[in-house]
Amino acid sequence: MPSRRPSPRRPAAAASLDLALQGGGSHGAFTWGVLDRLLQEDDLPISAVSGTSAGALNAAVMACGWARGGRAGARAALAAFWHDVGGQRACFGGAGATGDAPAATGALPPGIDLSLFNLNQNPFYVWWNGFTRLFAPQQFNPLGLDPLREIVERHVRQPDLLASPLRVFVTATQVRTGQPRIFDNRAQGNRPADLDIPALLASACLPQLFRPVVIDGEAFWDGGYSGNPALWPLIYRSAALDLLLVRINALSRPSVPDTAEEIADRVNEITFNAGLLGELRAIAFVQKLVAEGRLDAGAYKNLRLHMVADDAGLAPLGASSKLNTQPAFLQQLHALGVAAADRWLTAHRADVGVRGSLDIRRTFLGQGA
Repeated sequence: MPSRRPSPRRPAAAASLDLALQGGGSHGAFTWGVLDRLLQEDDLPISAVSGTSAGALNAAVMACGWARGGRAGARAALAAFWHDVGGQRACFGGAGATGDAPAATGALPPGIDLSLFNLNQNPFYVWWNGFTRLFAPQQFNPLGLDPLREIVERHVRQPDLLASPLRVFVTATQVRTGQPRIFDNRAQGNRPADLDIPALLASACLPQLFRPVVIDGEAFWDGGYSGNPALWPLIYRSAALDLLLVRINALSRPSVPDTAEEIADRVNEITFNAGLLGELRAIAFVQKLVAEGRLDAGAYKNLRLHMVADDAGLAPLGASSKLNTQPAFLQQLHALGVAAADRWLTAHRADVGVRGSLDIRRTFLGQGA
């Protein structure tokens, strides 16, 4: 992991930044790397985080670590969580909640072919993939065993989550209605804070692998089906004008899928991006009307949008790799995330508080959209 170094062209006054974290299984380790780098910027205030699935877990773990030990505590908490996901649970010596986060180890040499971490040719994965298409979790896992719950319970403490200076929003999808529900670690009006471990598990509940998570009598599946991540909580419940999207799901692919597995994978990618694209289209429309003077800029929140992504770096990875939790793979994703965040800081750190660095229409909707 690169050592901390000052970022160039810092603005005179630090503006607060909101984060929007996509979900994507073990690819969330890329987001870990992004957060690890951003947390080294002591003068870059972070006020709120919206996350879905793996993005929700990153947000909650970071918030808990921050409550215990500030930015260093957040970095240490994220490292401990992802080491646990990779079967690397360990005592990190004197790092604790207030020391420096442990250095990333086990990263692969530059130039490694990441496609080696795809599981398509793994016989067990091929068997499991076919098995889950025939049987529901209620059939092959009648006891509802959930190893993810055990990991989350080791790293998320409800008192820390509620006491954290970071406001956290987590999205899950109601099975009956298909609508998103936003869980919040702050009270909202007459509604108390409702973000807890069941909400996090609901946000990461893939229906092919887990039974629905029932909260308040409602069944929930993965939040990616309705918002990956949801941006509107940051618009309505946070005062920050700068919003940084950490994107890990591919928007486009170079070729048309022609096998049943490739088709299913691409359908999932399109589905998990649909909610985000809809919100971005609405934001772009408001920005256009404000720029044309057809809306009062003081009456509408004219966001300054930014994005960290690495489409080229993640391009070799297919959907099967999202279930791969090999430590070396997670560390490589972490390294890619650190590098992507470092590039963004070098190019756009000074834009925070001044202007957006993401052109929604060009990046997401096409130049003529």
